[in-house]
Amino acid sequence: MSGSQTPRAAVVVRTKDRPEFLRRAIGSIAAQSLAAWEAVIVNDGGDPDGVDGIVAEWPDAVRDRIRVVHSPESRGRWVSANAGVLATTAPYLVLHDDDDSWHPDFLRRGVEYLDDRPERGGVVSRIEIVWEENRDGALVETGREMFQEHLPAPLLGDTLLFNRYVPIGFLYRRALHEELGLYDERLPVVGDWSFNLKVLVRGALEYLGDTPYAYWHQRAAASGLDGNSVIAASEDHVKHDALIRDQALREYIQEHGPGLALYLTKFVDQRFVEVENGIRDEIRRSSLVGRVYRKVRNRLR
Repeated sequence: MSGSQTPRAAVVVRTKDRPEFLRRAIGSIAAQSLAAWEAVIVNDGGDPDGVDGIVAEWPDAVRDRIRVVHSPESRGRWVSANAGVLATTAPYLVLHDDDDSWHPDFLRRGVEYLDDRPERGGVVSRIEIVWEENRDGALVETGREMFQEHLPAPLLGDTLLFNRYVPIGFLYRRALHEELGLYDERLPVVGDWSFNLKVLVRGALEYLGDTPYAYWHQRAAASGLDGNSVIAASEDHVKHDALIRDQALREYIQEHGPGLALYLTKFVDQRFVEVENGIRDEIRRSSLVGRVYRKVRNRLR
């Protein structure tokens, strides 16, 4: 990073042949009220001239803070994420997916929070989902909704079920990678969930207030280059979610034995059977009431 300012926050952007998304992402970063940022764009096997051309569109004040890492072939989301992390120097890190965006105060508010709370490993912004469609080459917003608005904090117990915050909303200390390791490069998807679990086991996290400073853009019907992995690669998410759980269970049983796991497996199964039987009984009662009602109604006619 040129100039006198030492970067406080490093932004890692992974991209591949999505010029309009990348252009919007750089605009989101450049608009931050925190000036002391650096960014690394990791081109995961896409057209290098296209990426370099988009970066060149920006004035020197923005372009001088951006470094581009070109990979000659696609190596995957988490190899690219780690390459970006290792190419930065700032004490705070965030992954900015190329199709997402921020409120201009995201970095400033996040850096202020972590500066004031050295005991915290990171901070999570409230996240707003932005629904959009590609109409004749233009991205058109179709609606917005809050993501996980009901949660009081990004809790470990909730995150064990599924990922409760996505990369665009998580600013964290670089030191977490020294302590917990880099992102798991064996995973094609859910590498952020795997890392988030380790972070939450380490210590609690908080939300950065009630304002959503992070915007998670989603396109429900999109596939191919325009697709969101959580939608377009949903089968991969299901598969690797299951594999992570299976590995964690294996490690637990190897250390503690199968007792608790055996008990909980039967306990949960029994509760499901009880619920299913309750639903069937309710349906039978409703059906009986319906038959009686119809008989009475017919006699009164």
